[in-house]
Amino acid sequence: MNVFDSSEQYFDTTFSHETLQAIELIGTEFESCEFNNCDFSDAIFDRCKFLSCTFNQCNLSLMKVKNSRFYDLTFTDCKLVGVDWTRASWPSFQVDAELSFNRCIMNDSSFFGLTLHELKLEECKLHEVDFREAKLKNASMNYCDFTNSLFMHTDLEAVDFTESSNFSIDLMENKLTNAKFTRFEALALLESLDIELVD
Repeated sequence: MNVFDSSEQYFDTTFSHETLQAIELIGTEFESCEFNNCDFSDAIFDRCKFLSCTFNQCNLSLMKVKNSRFYDLTFTDCKLVGVDWTRASWPSFQVDAELSFNRCIMNDSSFFGLTLHELKLEECKLHEVDFREAKLKNASMNYCDFTNSLFMHTDLEAVDFTESSNFSIDLMENKLTNAKFTRFEALALLESLDIELVD
């Protein structure tokens, strides 16, 4: 028996230790809800809404977010591997979705072409994540690992990459005005210029 039903509305409710792998919900709305130690891996959220919710130690890997809305959400110590965020609904008037990810594993995910100004990524593992064509102005991406992640025609204006590592960002193909990097890691940016550094 599922704890959730399609087309239902849930407000200011806490859900803990729910195992809901591959659940399919259509038109369900969650507002000011808290999810603790829940397993939503392979879940399908079709035209759902998540507003002002928090997720703590949850598994949301491979979840499908078809035309679903996400606003003012915080994910902490969560696993979100293989999530295609481009399938969600992102209104053009809402350039800041107020999404915050803390100590999350987000490998193999896609933010291709999305406008997510002020996105917050803190101490996250972001291997092979697609940020191409995304607009991420004023985002905060501190202490993150960007191994093999893709940046191409990405707007990274005023993004804070302090203490992040393993990124490959072409200075000529991305917008980096006023972006902030740790001094040592900033040297990696010069690789795209085909120049030789000498001591």
